[in-house]
Amino acid sequence: MSGSNLSTLTASGDAHAIGRALGEASAAALRDIVPTIGRFQALMREWRGTERLRALEAAARSVWPQYVREIEGLAHGAGVAFETVFLWNCRGDLPESGCGAPRGNAAGCTTVAVPPREGRPALVAHNEDDAPELHGHCRIVDVRPDDGPGFVSFYSPGLLPGHAFAVNRAGLVQAVNDLRPEDCAIGGAIGVPRHLVCRAVLDCEGLDAALACIRDPDRASGFHHTLARAGDRRLLSVEAPASGCEVVEVDAPCAHANHLLHERFAPVPQTIAASSRSRQTRADALIAGGALDHGDPLCVLGDVGGCLPIRRREKDCGDAGFTLATAVFRVAEGGVDYEVFDEIMHPPVHRGELRVEPGPVRGRSEADPRPIQGLLDRHL
Repeated sequence: MSGSNLSTLTASGDAHAIGRALGEASAAALRDIVPTIGRFQALMREWRGTERLRALEAAARSVWPQYVREIEGLAHGAGVAFETVFLWNCRGDLPESGCGAPRGNAAGCTTVAVPPREGRPALVAHNEDDAPELHGHCRIVDVRPDDGPGFVSFYSPGLLPGHAFAVNRAGLVQAVNDLRPEDCAIGGAIGVPRHLVCRAVLDCEGLDAALACIRDPDRASGFHHTLARAGDRRLLSVEAPASGCEVVEVDAPCAHANHLLHERFAPVPQTIAASSRSRQTRADALIAGGALDHGDPLCVLGDVGGCLPIRRREKDCGDAGFTLATAVFRVAEGGVDYEVFDEIMHPPVHRGELRVEPGPVRGRSEADPRPIQGLLDRHL
């Protein structure tokens, strides 16, 4: 797939080596493309060199230093200052650029979740939306660390893997949606940036360990996570802003765009972009009308109805967002099959199978970093 959108990259070794490989692969985009994005420019203008950014870095180093090490390697590989790359990974944790601030509709995303039924596997499907400038500069990365399970993930230039969609070699699937609540702490303790939380989930072997990462109260802000694991019939929808975490076991087909839906968070002020509201309303209507009855989530994620459609591929339509990739994960008892699309009317640009043998699931910790056993990983 060399030269095509969503080309594949393999990165291995320790945290710094993995980050360096990602940085080398995206060096041109980090130098020439990312700096043209308005959101990046706002971050640099408002937050470079600030005490709050240094506090976020200190919090990250105290909780997950290995992921800061990945960012250091990424910056080294790209030939870009560490502060610049770290700031880009804090893009949802800083008030004027994220929580509670007016911003464009670019950072969107829509996730569809279908629980297992009638012998069919659970489905997790996701449109990854972001700035249109990034189209053609993102990759699918196969990360094989010295310890931990390793994973296959969407990678956007300069951002830690995990914030979009991924599956690890324990059979754990994660899809992530942006949220815009106004609950970032302005004063007091500063938490861990949310992109590091998503990256930490990819080192977990099971759903409970993943939830422990997401539920950690020391988060600077948060995302919506859809989680599933081969061999575990639970399909979880997790809303996790800075002010709390609500876990719902999905028992019927559903969709999630980019705003808080759970009644617990009704008192939390949030920015609901017009695109998010439109995509949520449209997806709910399609699902209620039976669009998922035949088990094809692309019937929802590929929909272009309405003025602000679910699939966002028009660069000049008044919608700042753009669908960079679409992924479909089929999560069964014995493993996960997945496909990644650039154009959903064309064959997938990447597909794979992960087979997981039955056995107990441990929560991974730094004190017990043994790799997963009993896994056959075959990429097609």
